[in-house]
Amino acid sequence: MTHFIQTAIRHIALSATILSAAGCGVQARQPAPSTDTLPHVISSGLQDRFHVQGAVADLKRGCVYFSFTTKLIKTDLQGNLIGSVDGLTGHLGDLALHPGTGRLYGSLEYKDDDIGRGIRKGVGQDGSDMPQTSAFYIAVFNPDRITRPGMDAERDSVMTAVCLPAVSADYHARVSRPGRPDVAHRYGCSGIDGVTFAPGREKKDGMQPLLYVAYGIYADSTRTDNDYQVLQAYDVSRWERMYERPLSQAHPHSSGPACPEHCYFVYTGNTTYGLQNLAYDPGSGNFYAAAYKGIKNGFPNYTLFVIDGNAAPRKEKLRGVYPEEEGLTLPLLGPAADSSGTCHDIRGWHFPWGATGLSPIGDGRFYISHNGVDSITGRQFCNLKLYKWTGKAEKAFSEEK
Repeated sequence: MTHFIQTAIRHIALSATILSAAGCGVQARQPAPSTDTLPHVISSGLQDRFHVQGAVADLKRGCVYFSFTTKLIKTDLQGNLIGSVDGLTGHLGDLALHPGTGRLYGSLEYKDDDIGRGIRKGVGQDGSDMPQTSAFYIAVFNPDRITRPGMDAERDSVMTAVCLPAVSADYHARVSRPGRPDVAHRYGCSGIDGVTFAPGREKKDGMQPLLYVAYGIYADSTRTDNDYQVLQAYDVSRWERMYERPLSQAHPHSSGPACPEHCYFVYTGNTTYGLQNLAYDPGSGNFYAAAYKGIKNGFPNYTLFVIDGNAAPRKEKLRGVYPEEEGLTLPLLGPAADSSGTCHDIRGWHFPWGATGLSPIGDGRFYISHNGVDSITGRQFCNLKLYKWTGKAEKAFSEEK
């Protein structure tokens, strides 16, 4: 009960911060709209060949941000383009707004693999000037400076980055398995994807919101240590002073915290590339997460999860992980697929959208990405559609018309 009260207090404080964020030195372009008059669809317009990875609506400032892998798009709530940040040669993923400062954070990967090479080829680079290794960052954007289309990620002073060496350590690790060949990538780590700000889970975290970063997870059906989602929690309050640096993509820096404040595990069963989008909902105090469907038989292979944001983390032995270890786990909420078998605590929904954008408003409604490709030009687009949460087993969200 004590933990619940403490968590509730932090949740209330964070909600108040979100509501007052427009007064934190970031000038709104227009008055915040009433939530009764929100547009039911916000379109990004046609973009380039890479699909949308994440989207977040900043209602207080009247704008929306879309991540299109190598480009950040900023529009107003009617979908009119305000500005863009181009020139990224890595993988810009999910996005999160800091509830106090209004700064924008996004997962950013530079990978020496087929995905990384495909991205560099797609932006017209052969990769010869890129480092031959993989590294993982949080990109930090100053929204006030994104004022026109075509701004350069390196030259226009709109973006800094913080390196996450703990992620790199798990990505590059080789794991021993008794009686079987070693495998690469601890916990199946493929990098990072989902990001969100939420209250801390521990007493020592106080009222400061933490940045939660979700691992990408390889689906690999031949291993058993990749059925958890891994959430790292970072205190970003000192990042600007201690770690943030402009990022030269040809010569990336390694400035960043040695490790996160906390690491949590969520047993979801198999997914393909982990939690693509992670979003804390201040209205419920829970985390909402969307993934691509897993490939392992024996699991429900849900694509939408709700992580209990009010439960105390529980230390327990991690199932299927080798060498054996204990970790702090967070439970899932929702309908159960199997009330008695091995999947009894895996709860979730089969929902077709959300893996490319999931943005809670705080009143039970969410903007959810519908991504697509224009049939004539082959260019990618995103339509953010307004949904209301129902939580029903057969239909988790109901689209607002």
